[in-house]
Amino acid sequence: MGTDTANLGFVAWRTIFQDDTLQYLIEKGLANNIDLQIARLRIDEAKALLLAARLAYLPSFGLSPEGTVSWRNHTKASQTYQLPLVTSWEIDLFGNLLNASRGEHASLLASEAYRQSVRSELITNIANSYYTLLMLDQQLSISEKTAAVWLDNIRVMVALKEIGTTNEAAIVQSRANYYEVEASLYDLKMQIRETENALSILLGEAPQEIPRSNLYSQKLPDYLPPGIPAQLLANRPDVRYAEMQLAIAYYATNQARAAFYPQISITGSAGWTNDLGSAIANSGKFILSAVGSLTQPLFNRGSNIAQLRVSKAQQEEALLSFQESLLTAGQEVSDALYQYEASIEKRVERRSQIEELEKAVTYTQALFRSGESTYLKILTAQQSLLSAQLNEVSDLFENMQAVVNLYKALGGGREE
Repeated sequence: MGTDTANLGFVAWRTIFQDDTLQYLIEKGLANNIDLQIARLRIDEAKALLLAARLAYLPSFGLSPEGTVSWRNHTKASQTYQLPLVTSWEIDLFGNLLNASRGEHASLLASEAYRQSVRSELITNIANSYYTLLMLDQQLSISEKTAAVWLDNIRVMVALKEIGTTNEAAIVQSRANYYEVEASLYDLKMQIRETENALSILLGEAPQEIPRSNLYSQKLPDYLPPGIPAQLLANRPDVRYAEMQLAIAYYATNQARAAFYPQISITGSAGWTNDLGSAIANSGKFILSAVGSLTQPLFNRGSNIAQLRVSKAQQEEALLSFQESLLTAGQEVSDALYQYEASIEKRVERRSQIEELEKAVTYTQALFRSGESTYLKILTAQQSLLSAQLNEVSDLFENMQAVVNLYKALGGGREE
């Protein structure tokens, strides 16, 4: 099966997120994020463990110098010494070292998949937080403009009351609606501050104001190719991580089986000594010895059986976790695709609704001036228009969020 280059997950994140400020923030997050730095350190740990497992195939060497001085009564002191170089080599006939090495290699691949998962999560979280800020900015702008319009309405109502065309009830209602919008501004400002603080943490920095553009200047791909279905799930780092966990459990089971077989090792030493039982004292002699040993487990067989059962159970758990990750990945891809398609259709309908509500406000105001409508109808029309405008901003954000979620669901954000 060829590489799925049409899959959205293979598209560079700079192609998906074209806003210059957003690109700057993502680059900063990739450089400073604490979770990503920890994931990189885990890879270094896994590489070191893999190197140790591979070096276990080679003989081990050690230098063990020894020396003694002894005398009895008034005789001359006798000095003896040994300068042996000791070596030991385990012969891996039953796969203990082999499975240990393969398990550490799978651990390295799992660590790399974990780092990729953290990287993908980081990129999409930064993008989502950035788009959230743009949405809140736009909602704040609409609410501020609406508050200004309703403040003018209060002045108009006061003037109309003076000429007897309206009453105090209309003025009170206008003020109540104005205060409601003013109160909502504080909620929006608080949400903006909280989102900026959360985004600052993702960037590995102290809470601060986040630079940004505006919602309507964003450019997103018009077509999002999901890719070849058979490769959709394999591109996801979390699925790859679960697969490697299953491999680790498999090799651990093989190691548990190997514990039932004898362990064969060869040890030897070579060096110099002056203590070979000869009559000549302090005379250097070359020594050489080699010993082969076979260790067969006898009394710990019950422990080995228990360990094998544990390993088999852990392997079954890893298999179930892998299957669950596949199901979850498929669900997230399906949800993200539907969210993207639905958000596009919803935006079209919302735009039509706003156009009609704008006409309704204009017509209602004209009828009120001619005395054919009440001010309550104007308030109702303006309230509906404000709600629709805020919902349109939410719809646009949902469309952006759908792109981000689909990109993540398809394994996007990989190393370039």
